[in-house]
Amino acid sequence: MDSQPKYQRVLLKLSGESLMGSGPFGIEPDIVLRIAQEIKDIHTLGVEAGVVIGGGNIFRGLAASEQGFDRVSADHMGMLATVINALALQDALEKTEVNTRVLSAIEMRQVAEPYIRRRAVRHLEKGRVVIFAAGTGNPYFSTDTAAALRAMEIRANVIMKATRVDGVYDADPEQVPNATKLPEISYLDAIQQRLGVMDTTALSLCMDNQLPIIVFNIKQQGNIKRVILGEKIGSIVH
Repeated sequence: MDSQPKYQRVLLKLSGESLMGSGPFGIEPDIVLRIAQEIKDIHTLGVEAGVVIGGGNIFRGLAASEQGFDRVSADHMGMLATVINALALQDALEKTEVNTRVLSAIEMRQVAEPYIRRRAVRHLEKGRVVIFAAGTGNPYFSTDTAAALRAMEIRANVIMKATRVDGVYDADPEQVPNATKLPEISYLDAIQQRLGVMDTTALSLCMDNQLPIIVFNIKQQGNIKRVILGEKIGSIVH
């Protein structure tokens, strides 16, 4: 394994659920600190890291709209949940002495900087970890789509999609015990087979701009660094 990073600028996509730990919802400080430490490990290698974080551990816009909330209101509530998670991650990263900035697509100057592309790139160039909060700032777009969009805007080399399973499978491995892992898959297959890697909008964006997505297990410690160093873990969509 190489000790040189394979990727110079990455976009890490974290689900809100990854901050939950063993609880049914909310944020577990120990888990957030562990993820922060892993981000610090790649930051120390000189990798420029942007992070997009979901809000599913606090509020799910799509699920709430199915229960009778207005979809636009529900999505806005979901976006605000991602800001809470972004602040939690920022706090944990700064505890590990990594300079971090939260840039929010919904303006809230007291807690985060407004998202401006050039400013985000400048922070990355100065060696700060940038956390993109509030999704795209628009309803009907998931945080997966936000991750694809931000990755494009900052010209990231790869999207690292952190999940609860160790790659892409032909069926949900949490429900189908003998599901087959797919180490490599094309964008088109991932879209047509509805494999749940990311939603269709996000996958289409990545396909149109030839941006690879690496899907890996966040629960296993050290995996973020392994991906950065080019170890063959998880699955790659390209």
